[in-house]
Formats: sequence, C-alpha cells, structure tokens
Amino acid sequence: MIEFHLDRGSGVATYLQLVHQVRHALRLGALRPGDRLPTAKEVMAQLTINPNTVLKAYRELEREGLVVGRPGLGTFVERSLGETSMSDRVRLRAELVQWVRNGRQAGLGQEDMQALIATVLGDTFREEIA
Repeated sequence: MIEFHLDRGSGVATYLQLVHQVRHALRLGALRPGDRLPTAKEVMAQLTINPNTVLKAYRELEREGLVVGRPGLGTFVERSLGETSMSDRVRLRAELVQWVRNGRQAGLGQEDMQALIATVLGDTFREEIA
C-alpha cells in the first residue's frame, strides 16, 4: 500500500500532491491493478488533512480512469501507467543509481544532476520527434 507524504512548502495543492504520488507509484509499478488505496480516514490520520482533500484526489484519479471506488470496500487501482517490464525497471534503476554515484563522485550536486537529466530527456525526446 502507498504511504503518502506532503511537502507543505511546495506550493502544490495537497490533493494534487496525492494525485502525483499515486501516478508516480503506478509508473514505477509500486501500485498495480487491484491494489487498495488507503481510506480517506487513514490518510487524514496520517497526514492530518481534511478527508475532503483525499476524496478530491481520489475523484480526480477516478476521473482519469486510474482508480475505482467500491462502496463499503474502498478505492482500488483500476489500471497501471507503467509500460515496461519489472525486470527492465530493476535493471534501469540499478544503472541510474550507478550514474548518480558517478555524478556525486565527479562533484555534481542534486540540482546539477536534475538539470542534466532534464536537458538530456528534452534533447532525446526532441531527437525522436525530428
């Protein structure tokens, strides 16, 4: 089950932070079809937020077709966002971990690496379109 975290200083609405975390977990395979999301009451207790905020996030995910609410049972993942196999994800993650370690050894900080990754991603996807 997913465990939500909030960044109260991010400027991103709380319900959107929850939506983004579910999408992220779906992309990484941490959540799969059939998995149950925490109830609004559970999230409210964990994060000390209004249950309507959780319900708003779940409604947004439901509107996108990612989850479905089942009265009396909870909210369940309907479909995944990940298209790669788990073995590919594990391999790619290990390669990325090594890349980050190499970057740190070369003196790059987190923001330096984020900027470099964003640039490479943008360049690579633009090349594929051209």
